[in-house]
Amino acid sequence: MPKCSTKICASRLKPNAMPLNKKTTRTVTIGSTQVHTHGLPRAHMQDVYHYAMVLSWPWFMAVCAGAFMALNTVFAGLYMLSDQAIANQSPAGFLGAFFFSVETLATVGYGDMHPATLYAHVVATVEIFLGMTSIALITGVMFARFSRPRARIMFANNPVVSTMDGHKTLMIRIANARQNMIVDASAKLRLLRDERTPEGMRFRRIFDLKLRRDDQPMFILGWSLMHDIDDESPLKNVHLGSSEASNSTLILSISGVDETTSQTMQSRFSYNCAKILWGHRYVDVLYTDAQGQSHMDYTLIHDTVAEK
Repeated sequence: MPKCSTKICASRLKPNAMPLNKKTTRTVTIGSTQVHTHGLPRAHMQDVYHYAMVLSWPWFMAVCAGAFMALNTVFAGLYMLSDQAIANQSPAGFLGAFFFSVETLATVGYGDMHPATLYAHVVATVEIFLGMTSIALITGVMFARFSRPRARIMFANNPVVSTMDGHKTLMIRIANARQNMIVDASAKLRLLRDERTPEGMRFRRIFDLKLRRDDQPMFILGWSLMHDIDDESPLKNVHLGSSEASNSTLILSISGVDETTSQTMQSRFSYNCAKILWGHRYVDVLYTDAQGQSHMDYTLIHDTVAEK
């Protein structure tokens, strides 16, 4: 096939194709791999609720405070456009108009300052409508943020591979940091790996890794998840320093029902297979003292030792 010039090739593009815009570039983390996405249409206003839910509490309160100040500043400027719009305005000037806007937006209505002209009444009507709508929306979002369940599950920094019951076993240790009752907890471990087909096509495949036990009726303290690396395991060709290890990611998902709130809780963690410690085991976190009392030391959850 003859080569085409740049102009001819460009003319074959779809008519609605848009040039790459760096401002629409986003970074998505899948396991341990970062993927940069391009060409998505901007839809910031459609994702306001999503942004409000994922913001941290300090940022969420800062955004609400900023919006509150900005809205009152705008309406204070509108009141200043008309002479004598506010009766008994105190202090005079922009600051008095700003305080009157705050009282109107919050529907406080102390009674000292009030609209004195038709123009001011119209502006106050619009402001009260926006104020009531904003309060309802912020109240709903704050309730959704407070009511959303958050699991406090600790994941060991590194998976380990050791011999358990005569089998080479992959182990990942987790712990319930809240120490509440998580009923019917379940775990799913998957392997995410880039592979090439015999035809040369690149695919990202997901393999389910069978766990010795994938459910826990009462998850309160700790849980060691185990996967036997046998001939049927997708990890059979993965070893220390191999290309499969650096190109593979373990994704562990935990879900269960919080006994206190009766809500489903979920947590997820991912490991690059290069972080697997081969020939290591976890240090015991549960021990019994001289008085026969059982103890669990959460500071040891990440500690490992080499097998003898």
